[in-house]
Amino acid sequence: MAKLPHWLKTSVKLLLTGLALYLVFQQVDIDQLQDLSQSLHWPWIAGAFFLFVWSKVATSIRLNHYFNNLGIHLSAWENWKLYLIGMFYNLFLPGGIGGDGYKVYLLHQEHKTPLKHLIKASLLDRLSGLVAILVVLAVLFLWVDVPIPFTKTPFWFFLCLGLIPASLIAFWGVQYYFFGEFIPSFWPSMAWSLVGQVAQMTCVYFLLLGLGIDQDLLAYQVIFLVSSLVAVLPLTIGGVGARELVMVYAHTYAGVEETPAVAFSLLFFLISASVSLVGAVITRKAAKT
Repeated sequence: MAKLPHWLKTSVKLLLTGLALYLVFQQVDIDQLQDLSQSLHWPWIAGAFFLFVWSKVATSIRLNHYFNNLGIHLSAWENWKLYLIGMFYNLFLPGGIGGDGYKVYLLHQEHKTPLKHLIKASLLDRLSGLVAILVVLAVLFLWVDVPIPFTKTPFWFFLCLGLIPASLIAFWGVQYYFFGEFIPSFWPSMAWSLVGQVAQMTCVYFLLLGLGIDQDLLAYQVIFLVSSLVAVLPLTIGGVGARELVMVYAHTYAGVEETPAVAFSLLFFLISASVSLVGAVITRKAAKT
């Protein structure tokens, strides 16, 4: 089956991004959005920025564990620079090779490691992140009040409680049978996944306070995690539009306000984009040497 050309993929993503943003801004109060942007509490925003960077440092360490399993021993600084380059490619060059693909290409050129193993390391890194999201989401669902009838039952409580070990056991099984060479780093990489996710959730908490939001904080965090799962899907540019769309339409179930939720989501994207742009500087410097 023939693959779609990159220009067509990018065009479709741009179209879906534009459509999603159009639907979002049909639902929000633009005046309220402007008021929120003009009354930011910058110390909280600065703290959120720091925590976002730390969350990415943690996940870059996770990925480096997988590289070590393949005999690729990068220093912390080399690995961090490579991770930033990948963030830049993922966010700003979505129609091309992508951040993961570019990292695989660079490591294959430098270390002659088989592409198959490098691709497996990148895929496992993504899966580890998704498992961490599921674990944290299950923990939050133990406390957050969702206005859906079956969430008030003991079954829901034990379902969420059981999802935590079940996710870890299932992921260990998948890694053992399909990614056996990476088993030695299962627990260290999983620990760094959780560190990164907790740092990101604390970043979310700081951003909410920076916007003056001090109610229903757990509900906002749950919606953020759900929107993160949706944003992983390669449907829009850098997840823009998809994340905001979830924020808007989830308010019925979580009781959060649409406009502050969208303001938070856009602010989170701006922080992510500003950190990702550092990867462009690193790429440019590497091209000159």
